[in-house]
This record gives sequence, structure tokens and C-alpha cells, in this order.
Amino acid sequence: MAPRRLLGQILKEQGLIHEGMVQEALQIQRDRGGRIGEVLVDMKCVEITDVARALASQAGLAHHDLEAEPPTPEALAKVDLATARAFGIVPVRLEGSTLTVALADPANVPMLQDLTFTTGCEIAGVIADGKQIEAGLDKHYQEEAGDSKMRMQELVSELSQVGGQIDLEDKAAMAAAAPVVKLLNYIFYQAIRDRASDIHLEPFEHDFKIRYRVDGSLFELEAPPPHLAEALIARIKVMADLDIAETRLPQDGRIELTVGGRSVDLRISTLPTMFGESTVMRILDRSNVALSLENLGLAPAVRDKLRDFAQLPHGIVLVTGPTGSGKTTTLYAVLNEANREDTKVITVEDPVEYDLEGIIQVPVNEDIGVTYSGVLRTILRQDPDVILVGEIRDQETAQTAIEASLTGHLVFSTLHTNDAASAITRLIDIGIEPFLLTATVQGILAQRLVRRICKECKVFYEPADDVLRRLALTADQVVGSKFAYGKGCSTCNFTGYRGRMAITEILEVDDRIREMILDGASTTKVQEAAVEAGLKTLRENGLTAVFDGSTTVEELLRETIE
Repeated sequence: MAPRRLLGQILKEQGLIHEGMVQEALQIQRDRGGRIGEVLVDMKCVEITDVARALASQAGLAHHDLEAEPPTPEALAKVDLATARAFGIVPVRLEGSTLTVALADPANVPMLQDLTFTTGCEIAGVIADGKQIEAGLDKHYQEEAGDSKMRMQELVSELSQVGGQIDLEDKAAMAAAAPVVKLLNYIFYQAIRDRASDIHLEPFEHDFKIRYRVDGSLFELEAPPPHLAEALIARIKVMADLDIAETRLPQDGRIELTVGGRSVDLRISTLPTMFGESTVMRILDRSNVALSLENLGLAPAVRDKLRDFAQLPHGIVLVTGPTGSGKTTTLYAVLNEANREDTKVITVEDPVEYDLEGIIQVPVNEDIGVTYSGVLRTILRQDPDVILVGEIRDQETAQTAIEASLTGHLVFSTLHTNDAASAITRLIDIGIEPFLLTATVQGILAQRLVRRICKECKVFYEPADDVLRRLALTADQVVGSKFAYGKGCSTCNFTGYRGRMAITEILEVDDRIREMILDGASTTKVQEAAVEAGLKTLRENGLTAVFDGSTTVEELLRETIE
């Protein structure tokens, strides 16, 4: 098989750019992420249509201009809203039993096989400009937020009607049934449209629930009858290349999709229950790899301190917080600060969540003995400068991380503790000597995620006395501050919230803290000393976010304690 030609090479052959432009674009891509074609367009070296033609040439497909030849009604009728939106395609024409569809990304070509199931047609792909496809989707496949429930009911009804025709004993036939494929595509589309982080499919004795998590909270969707749950879950297992005949053991897999021009990775986990397999899909937007401290919305002082930590020659920096508090995202952003030409960065993670350009990432696999501590020892022989350990779980991993720090490496890792000071106690509890902690730990960041108030329906109000009492504040302390909440609108799915932000506390381990650790001081004493030295607690930083109308009192009270 001939190697795939590089996009830059094709554009050079067409006389549109020269080697210097390619090298400059590659450097920008390393710094900021993104696709090489998009970078060249931003640099104004080429037009979007030039990139689309080059992508078509690269994939061996024809190029199609949607403005010159718009879609025909017959073609549009063959592909439903969910499928078109989920896969970022526009049907172009129907000739006999062959349906031609336009897509922006050649990597999405394998997905076209799914369309054969749902349309009953032979599918031919052509490459079109991504902007034209977005405009085509907006023009021909619009849906109001209020229509989604009705659309879901239609698909569930369609699936229920053909339920008698689906052979429930034949799992492969169930998975390939057109209504099953359509419904699952619609679930993907809704979840990604609403920026969900997880999709849950949960079978019960007399019920089947489909829920997804947005900004940390679960929302329920219309679901098909319980006896058809097996068909949907079988479809997911086929897409994730799992064993559809095995329903007694947990299984893990992944599905790679390109949704609306973005590369999305779905991590699949199945768990046998009394009434079927509970299936959870974690959605990872792999296009968002240009993570930076600027984009995290951290307080300037915290951001500057993390930058300082990224420049340290050696030592350990810890990020603590509960599951789902954004610890890994923060560490990725810090690693991007440390990721330079003169620095080698290696990570060991369980699992690797995002691909980071220029960083070597190693996935943990306990089943075959690839453990955190085992990989860490090997990493030290790979001559790294900076190491990320996904999580310190036991004494062996902690000890190896400390040894790495003592031998001149900068080590980042995460812990599950409630605040920054508790991380020290936790490490001592798992068997690390206090003198080793004082020699290695440089800083600890504790973090929580709170939901942001939706900007479209934000309302300001004067806090009542009971609100101030719950926050342990007086009226004098909030003079000039306006509290806010979200009324709820179609933009935020009537929740009043859209997006999340981090609230943090950062403990720098200075000489006084080191003395206290050696003397065996309690967590409370260490916390008090840190506050005296200038530490702003999670609650204090959260109050700042409440005072400036970024989040609500309820979110702050849910995530922090006084």
C-alpha cells in the first residue's frame, strides 16, 4: 500500500505554497495544535477551497462544490437530521441506488458504511469545503431545541414498530437494523450538540434509561422499550469492536468519530447487571488538544504560579480533588507550558485522554502488568526532563515518583484529597517519610469545578440574609457585589448553567511548611500556616466567582466547605 501523501506536499506540487510556508505552519501547529490545512488558511497562504481540493486528491476522491451544485431534495430525504449532523455530511445527489454524500474530512470515509444500513443505498463519497458543509447543514438540517424531544419520540416509535421484525436472538442483525443505527446516531448528535461528557444506557427490569451528563449533572432522554435495549447496546459493541456474544463479563473499547468536523473519541465501558449490560460512553473531544493555561479561566495569580512550577528544574507538583474535578485537564495545560524543544516530556496515564503533540504518552494496562510504578522505572531510563504520573495510588508509585524527583526530574501527578494541605497527610499515610516530602514536594493545587451561569439568561439580585448566613458573610462584606443566577433558556437547556470553571487553592511548600511537616503537624495547622502565608482557600476563590456573577451560591456550597 502506497504511503499517504502529505497535505503540504500536495499543495506544494500544485504551486500554491513553498517549503518555507510548510515549515512555518508546522511550527504553529506544534505550538497551538489544529490541522495543517486550517493553519495554512489562517496564515493566508491558501484559500479554504484549495485545502478541500488537496484533501480530495489525498483521499483519491472527487472534489465537490456545494455552492455550484447544491443538494437535491431526493438525496436530502435519504439521510435524517441526526446522521447528517453527527457525521458532518451533506447528501448531494441520488442516481439510481447510489447516493453521493459530501464530507469535509477524508478520515471519515469508513463511517460511510453506516449510511448503507440506514439508507439502503450504495454510498459514494466526495470531499467538500468544511464551511460549505456547515452552511449546508444549517440550511437543510435545522432543529429547534424544543423539537429534539419530539424527534426522539419519533425514532423510539419507529424502533418499537419494527421491534417485532428484529430477531432478538441474532445480535448482529439487531445491531445492523436501520432504526437502531438512526436512534444511536441521534443520541450521539444530541449529546455532542449539548456538550455532554458521558452517555449512560441503563437497563432495568421494567425500564430502560438513556441519560447524559452535561456540566456534571445528568439529564434523561426519551428511551425505547426495555426489550429493545439489547439492540442499542449490541450496536455500540459492534462499533467499538467488542464481543457482542459475551454479556457476562465487563468489556472496554473505543469508537472514533468525526462529528461536525471535530475528531471525537468515545470510551466505551460495559458492565453486566441483573437486567442486561449497563453501558457508559465517555466523550473526549480530541480536537481540543491545544490546551493552555490561558483557556482554563484560572485566576491570574494561580496561572502565574503554575507557570513557575512548569519551569522548575526538579521536584513534585501535585493536583488534588475528587473524580471529575478537571485535574488531568489542568496538568495537560501545565505540560504544554513545559513542552519545549529542549525538554523531553513523558506521561504514564490510565487511560491516555488526549493526544499531546511532542509528548510521549504511555497507557497503563494492569492486566498485562503495565503498572504505574513499573512504567515509571522504565521511564527513568528514557532520559526524560518532565514526567506526568496520572495518579499516585499506592506507596510503590509514590516512592518511585519521589526517587525520580530526587534524581533531577520534574514530576507532576494527581491525588484524591479534599484540599491542598490534606495531600501531605495522605502521602504520609501511604508510607512516605516526611523528610522525603520536604525534599521533593514544591507545590499542591486543589481544584473543584463549578457550573458557570448561562450568559443568555443571567439575572442579578441582592442576596437575602439567609443566603449570607449560609456563606458566613455579613451585609457589610458584600457591599457593591451583585449575586446572579440563570433563569433558564433554550441555550442552556433550561438549567440556568452553561459550561464550567475551576475554583482553586494553591499551596506553595516553603521553609515554614517543611518544618511543620518534619514536626508532624496536623493538616489543620499546615492549612493555617499556609493561609497566614497568603493562601486563598477554595471557599475564598469561590466567593470571588460568586461576587463577579460567574457562578451561583448553590454551586459554591455544593463544592466547598468553610
